[in-house]
Amino acid sequence: MARARDGDKPFTEAMMCRVASCVVALYWRKQYRLTNGLDCGSCSQKQRQKCRSEDLYRQCQKAIKIESLSKPITDSEGNITELGDTIADDKAIDIGAWLDARTFLLSCPNRLIQIAHKMRNGDTLGKTDRQYLWRFRKREQNTLLAM
Repeated sequence: MARARDGDKPFTEAMMCRVASCVVALYWRKQYRLTNGLDCGSCSQKQRQKCRSEDLYRQCQKAIKIESLSKPITDSEGNITELGDTIADDKAIDIGAWLDARTFLLSCPNRLIQIAHKMRNGDTLGKTDRQYLWRFRKREQNTLLAM
């Protein structure tokens, strides 16, 4: 706004101090909101003065409640665990599904089953069998990492 009024004239020292004080105030407001979860910018000035004088910040309806991931919680069975441990990981491997051989064999190619029988019997694998096994493992590894 000051540039629009004054054209291309350089800022006075008073204008530079005012800009600097606004930047500092915006920084501290952002820091306070990040650490305390409060956003008082949408409240009226009268409400902000009341909250400040009576220390009503904990009762504010507009406050964002921040929870710590290390906060202990109790599950439905009475076990105590940290909140962070309850967050689902989309990239986690479902060990139960991998251990279930029937599910794996249903989707497994016949040639791979033949290679597995050769390996179990102690037979040496030919170059094409080793290459097929390597490609299958590589493809499955990429599929797991993409999940």
